[in-house]
Amino acid sequence: MTVTAPLAAYCAQHVLLQVDGPVAALTLNRPERKNPLTFDSYAELSAIFRIAAQDEAVRVFTVTGAGGNFCSGGDVHEIIGPLLDRDTKGLMQFTAMTGELVKAMRACPQPIIAAVDGVAAGAGAIIAMASDLRLGTPRARTAFLFNRVGLAGCDMGACAILPRLIGQGRASELLFRGRAMTAEEGLAWGFFNSLHASEELSAAAAALAREIAEGPAFAHAMTKRMLQMEWAMSVDQAIEAEAVAQALCMTTQDFRRAYEAFAAKQKPVFKGD
Repeated sequence: MTVTAPLAAYCAQHVLLQVDGPVAALTLNRPERKNPLTFDSYAELSAIFRIAAQDEAVRVFTVTGAGGNFCSGGDVHEIIGPLLDRDTKGLMQFTAMTGELVKAMRACPQPIIAAVDGVAAGAGAIIAMASDLRLGTPRARTAFLFNRVGLAGCDMGACAILPRLIGQGRASELLFRGRAMTAEEGLAWGFFNSLHASEELSAAAAALAREIAEGPAFAHAMTKRMLQMEWAMSVDQAIEAEAVAQALCMTTQDFRRAYEAFAAKQKPVFKGD
């Protein structure tokens, strides 16, 4: 089997990208300003997740921020200021680009783990929301604060995804008020999968990434795909789609390896094919 690994050769310019075997670690790295996004970092993140769809070596992503914060959203001076001088066409180009990041995250086959400490605001909250799993710290404050800058809460898929994570009423309150969701609320509402001390967050995310990376990559990608697709299906349609998906997984060598390991009373070693 030929394994392609384009991410290992990718030279990121606007975020940190470290590929260690099957785990790709993304770090938003402007800690002096709580890691805001720029036009360039938006585009680069989208490109990385799109490239990941062709990378057979990487099996899971982690996303975090440097310096004790996750991401403060779009840079006020480098994004919001310049947007005031754009016409409608230019503004549509920007909002399409920001939405492309979420679409790229949802389309890439690898599970994405967000490790959220400190501030996750605006687009930073969206990146956490669009990830597949979220680990937080007691310091985490997640704010969908678009209304605070005179914009609607319907940004980058928030009105579609956030209610599915925490419920319609809770999502509505956060989007209308723009207040920060506390870490405790995030855990109780199902936004965060778990909370960890700030000094333990990185290790917890890495351990979870390694655990997922050791699993059957094709099957994990199928799980992520079906979790996305079944939002728009009836229960009967979902059952039929899952029957096809599971039958495809049964054609993989990993399915055979699992059976052979079980028969030999051993732990299966999955290879992703």
